[in-house]
Amino acid sequence: QVQLVESGGGLVQPGGSLRLSCAASGIAFSGSAMYWYRQAPGKQRQLVAGISTGGSTNYADSVKDRFTISRDNAKNTVYLQMNSLKAEDTAVYYCQAVRLPQTLWGQGTQVTVSS
Repeated sequence: QVQLVESGGGLVQPGGSLRLSCAASGIAFSGSAMYWYRQAPGKQRQLVAGISTGGSTNYADSVKDRFTISRDNAKNTVYLQMNSLKAEDTAVYYCQAVRLPQTLWGQGTQVTVSS
């Protein structure tokens, strides 16, 4: 079955950490660029971080030095380590796989940062 399944979301206090996982199946994972996006209520979906097939990474300015994206091709999984979380990081986080011309999205996982 072709799918991306995110996990690891939840409720965390400001300053805390979470690690999101996105497990891929049915796709050529090692040949796919992987991305994390997020969408807060009433806002557009925005790119958070990306990692190429070769391991190069890029981040939105708002999460640089706090979030780290990584991938494990042996496990067909991409991760997003989120540290020093802020209230404004609250959103549904989505995983995306891109191997042109195909694009695949996961169903999303909720992250809520609140005291």
